[in-house]
Amino acid sequence: MIDILLIMLIFFIVTTAFKKPRDILRIELPTVREIPSDKIVAARSVIAVDALGNITLDSLAVPEGLLESYLAAYQKQNPGRKLELEADKKLPLERLLQVWDALTKAGIQIKDVPARVKLADSTPSK
Repeated sequence: MIDILLIMLIFFIVTTAFKKPRDILRIELPTVREIPSDKIVAARSVIAVDALGNITLDSLAVPEGLLESYLAAYQKQNPGRKLELEADKKLPLERLLQVWDALTKAGIQIKDVPARVKLADSTPSK
């Protein structure tokens, strides 16, 4: 019995394929700031939503439930001006869907409103 175990042990040692270490290729992806552009991009107005769900439209605070009417009035005053959504990372999905719903009801297509996610401030506080 020991002979069989010894033969099996030798077989497994000989047939085992050890992993070869693989080289790691480090890739640094360019960010938007690093890509040169010849195109002049028109300024966009910002709809900002913080982590608590408070909404501002071009730094003007929008009361709860009035975003749709503010957007409609905004479009009348600024025809052709594009919007950009800036949402906090901790914003609940439900609140984001409410903003998208208000955009749709105001006649603004969501695909025309690029979104940015604002990450939490990573600077240590004293």
